[in-house]
Amino acid sequence: MSSNGKNLGTIKLGAGPAVFPLALGCMGMTGGIYGAIDERESIKTIHTALERGVTLLDTGDFYSMGENELLIARALRERPDLREKALLSVKFGAMRSPDGAFVGFDARPAAVKNFVAYSLVRLGVDHIDIYRPARLDASVPIEDTIGAIADLVKAGYVRSIGLSEVGPETIRRAQAVHPIADLQIEYSLMSRGPEEKIFPVLAELGIGVTAYGVLSRGLLSGSKVQSKGDYRAVLPRFMGEAGERNRQLVAALETIAAERGATTGQLAIAWVLAKGKGRGLVPTIGSRTVAQLEEALGALALDLSDDDVARIERAVPAEAVAGTRYGAEQMHHLDSER
Repeated sequence: MSSNGKNLGTIKLGAGPAVFPLALGCMGMTGGIYGAIDERESIKTIHTALERGVTLLDTGDFYSMGENELLIARALRERPDLREKALLSVKFGAMRSPDGAFVGFDARPAAVKNFVAYSLVRLGVDHIDIYRPARLDASVPIEDTIGAIADLVKAGYVRSIGLSEVGPETIRRAQAVHPIADLQIEYSLMSRGPEEKIFPVLAELGIGVTAYGVLSRGLLSGSKVQSKGDYRAVLPRFMGEAGERNRQLVAALETIAAERGATTGQLAIAWVLAKGKGRGLVPTIGSRTVAQLEEALGALALDLSDDDVARIERAVPAEAVAGTRYGAEQMHHLDSER
C-alpha cells in the first residue's frame, strides 16, 4: 500500500532486495544529534512507515552506541504483524568510546563477524538484510572486508552486501569479490558529486543506490539548527555566510514548490526520485516524526518532467552551493571524495 493508495511498485537494489521507493533512516531517532527526541514518536514513526508500505529501515551499530538498533528492536517487538515487512540495512565499523567520541574504524574480517554478532542480538533478528561497512578502512583491503561479509551470507546471517561512501575503484574491487546490492551515498540538490564518476560505475555494474541526505540534513526543507547540541551547528553548509547563501538558494525553490502545491522538501525528494529513474535509486528519509514522514511520502505524488528537473536545477545550481557536506577532517577520509 502506497502513500496515496495506489501501488507504486518496488525498486530493485542491484543484487539485493526489491524495496519501496523511499527508505526510512533511523539515525536521528536516538542520541539527539538533530535536537530533542521522543522515543514513543520515533517508534510510532517506524510503525507508520511500515504500515504505509515502506520496507527498508536503515541504521548503524554505532548510532548512539547501539541504542538505535535497540529502538528498532522495540518497535518491531511491539508490532509483530509488521516484522515481516521490515528489511534491515545496517552499517558497521565506526568505533566509539563511552563519552560518544569516535575513536577509529575497524573493518578487519574478525571485527566484521564480531560486529554482526552484536547487531543480531540488539536487533532481535536472525539475519540482516543488507550489511555494509560505513566507510572504507584504509588499513584493510576492501576484498578482505567484503570476503568476511560473504562468509556471513553463506552462513545465513546476512542476505545482501552493501557499500557506503566509497569511490569507483573500491566499488569495482568489492563487486569482484561478491555481488553488491547498493551503495549508500549522500545525494541531493546540494550534493551532486556522485553524478560524474560514481553513478556511471554503479550503472555499469548493476548496483543500486540508497541516497541519504536528500534534504541536505533539513536545509532543503527549511529546518533550523535546534540547539548547540544539534550536529548541524558545526556543518559548513549551515554556518555563517555559507549558511545564508544556501538558505537563499532554498528560497528560490519555494516558488516552484508552491506552483505544485508542495513543500520545498517534497520537491527536493521528488527531484532525487526523478534523477534516479531507471538506476535503482532509493532516497533514505530521516523522518523522526509521523508528520515528517507523511510530508516525505507526499513527494511520491509529484511526477517531475525533464523540464521540471531542469528548472529546479537552474534555481539551485550545483556551483552555487556554499560549503562542503562535512567538515574538512571527515571530507579528507571519504573514499567517495577522492
